Amino acid sequence: MELSDDDVLHILKLIDESKFDYFQLEVGDLKITVSKGDPIPIAATAQPLSISTAPAPTAAAKPAAATAAPAAKAAAIPAGHLAVTAPILGTFYVAPEPGAPPFVTVGQQVTEDTTCGLIEVMKVFNSVRAGVKGTIVEVVAQNGSFVEFGQTLIIVKP
Repeated sequence: MELSDDDVLHILKLIDESKFDYFQLEVGDLKITVSKGDPIPIAATAQPLSISTAPAPTAAAKPAAATAAPAAKAAAIPAGHLAVTAPILGTFYVAPEPGAPPFVTVGQQVTEDTTCGLIEVMKVFNSVRAGVKGTIVEVVAQNGSFVEFGQTLIIVKP
């Protein structure tokens, strides 16, 4: 079973209109994770719902990829600092458009509502809010890089 871009957008619209706070769907090699509001810690989530019409051809390669992903998410967060994490997976951008100044820079004061970046998923841009009041210490994620749900993007000193 293949999902088209329109199918995925329809699923995202249904989730957005639902009462669910968190949803994860796997169809073959496609994995969709949606979270409304605060990110849900990965260890606290239930087992993912898996729908498969045929065995995945790369099933042997999946465990190695699954163990490599958390290592990429890990960022050393100094004691007393907080991380601004990716609320969804997608492409992270530090500025509203190419050539524009970044939303935030190291040393800048931010509030809970300060936009720190954008994450693009299928040509839809979602703003990433700081969620904490403090000073930007480090922008961990690179502009234009693919980020995963829960990955540290920015480190803030409250």
